[in-house]
Amino acid sequence: MNSLDPIAKTLIGLGLIFIISGLMWHFGIFEFLKLGRLPGDILIERENTKIYIPIATCILISLALSLISYLLRK
Repeated sequence: MNSLDPIAKTLIGLGLIFIISGLMWHFGIFEFLKLGRLPGDILIERENTKIYIPIATCILISLALSLISYLLRK
């Protein structure tokens, strides 16, 4: 029996993580995170325009992904 290539195993694992986290997000398990409504996110509302710039959310996600990447490399 052939074993899977390490890259294939990694991609399958990441795919499963994305599917599971997507289902958890859909069913409200991550409701406590309040991503997209953090202090530091900019919301500009005018008469016919709504502009949303999620600066704090992007920084938080970047930090989390950097930490996960660091831990996986170790």
